[in-house]
Amino acid sequence: MVKSTRIALLSVVVAVLSVLGFVAPSQAAPPGRVDPRPSTEELARELQELQWRSRGAIRVDAIGESNQGRPVWSARVGDGPLRILYVTQQHGDEPLGTPAALEFLRDVGVDRSDYQRWLRSQVTVDIVVRANPDGHEQNWRYNYAPDADPEYGEAGKGYDINRYHDPAVAPEDNPATEAGLIQRHYAEFQPQIVVDYHMQGRYVDGSGREITASLLWPTTPGVEADDIELAKQISVVAQRSMTEGGANVSQYPGGDYQGIARNAYGLRGSGSVLIELSDMGAEHEQAQIDSALRSMLAIAHSAADGSLAAVDPAEADAIPPRGTPLPQAAASGAHAD
Repeated sequence: MVKSTRIALLSVVVAVLSVLGFVAPSQAAPPGRVDPRPSTEELARELQELQWRSRGAIRVDAIGESNQGRPVWSARVGDGPLRILYVTQQHGDEPLGTPAALEFLRDVGVDRSDYQRWLRSQVTVDIVVRANPDGHEQNWRYNYAPDADPEYGEAGKGYDINRYHDPAVAPEDNPATEAGLIQRHYAEFQPQIVVDYHMQGRYVDGSGREITASLLWPTTPGVEADDIELAKQISVVAQRSMTEGGANVSQYPGGDYQGIARNAYGLRGSGSVLIELSDMGAEHEQAQIDSALRSMLAIAHSAADGSLAAVDPAEADAIPPRGTPLPQAAASGAHAD
C-alpha cells in the first residue's frame, strides 16, 4: 500500500484569542472570507464554476439524490494512482468541512502551476461535498426520513447516516439513502485513504486551552493492522498541519460500532480517519475552515510525495485525549461522530 507525508503550507499570522475566560488557541483565518454555509443552490453553482475554471481538471457529478431529491455531489481532481476520498457534512448541522472542500478544489484544481500539475499527477482526490443536503436544509443532524423509526437517528426526522456504513449491509439494502450512496461511491472509487469531516462541541485540555479539533482512526475489531497503521500516519499528518496553523488537536473519544464511516471503511481496507472541527462560534469559523483545508492539503501532499510511510504511527497514540467540555457548551449539548 502506498503511503506518504506532510505538506509545507502557507505561513500564518498568529492571533491570541481570549473568550469566555479560557485560553483560546492561536489560529489564523484565510486571507478572504469564505462562506461557512453555502446554500444548496450556491454549492451547485460554485462546484460548476470550479469545474469550468479548472478547464476539466475538476470533474463534478452527482452520485445520486437525497430523499428530498437534492443532488449529492462528487467533485474529483487529479488522475494519479493513489486515491483519496474526503467526505463532508454527513451531519447536516456540521457545515464547515464543506467550504474547506471548495477551497481545496480551488487550490488544487484551478491553476496550472508546476506544483499543482505534479500533485494532480500523483493523486486522485474525490470529495463527497455535503453528503447530507436535506439535513443541511433542515439544519439538523439527520437525513430527511420523517416516516422512519431508525435504530440510529430520531423518529419524525430521519437517520443518522454516519451509523449506516456497515460493510455487511449492501447499498441497495441501506435504509439511510445517503449512506448507501457513499457506500456505492466508495466501492466504485476504491480509495486507499478516507477522511470524514465532522464537527464537535467545545472542550478544553488540561491546561485550560480550548481544543479546536479532534481526530481518530478505526477502533472496531477486525481492521487489518496495516490499515490502522496507515490511518494513524494520516492522523499524525493532519494533526501536524493543523497545529502549524495554531490549532490544538486532540484524540476523539469515538465508539467501535462498525457502521460508523471511520470504522466501516477501515474494515473495507482503507486508511480511514475522522476529523472533528470544534464548533467554536462564528468568530472562529474562518480559522476552522482554514484548519480543515490545511489537513486536506497536507494529506494529499503527503500521499503524493510518498513520505507518509516515514511517519511514525506511534505519534498518533501520543496525541492527548480531548478533555472536558466547556461549561457553556455542555449546557447546550454536544455533537458526536
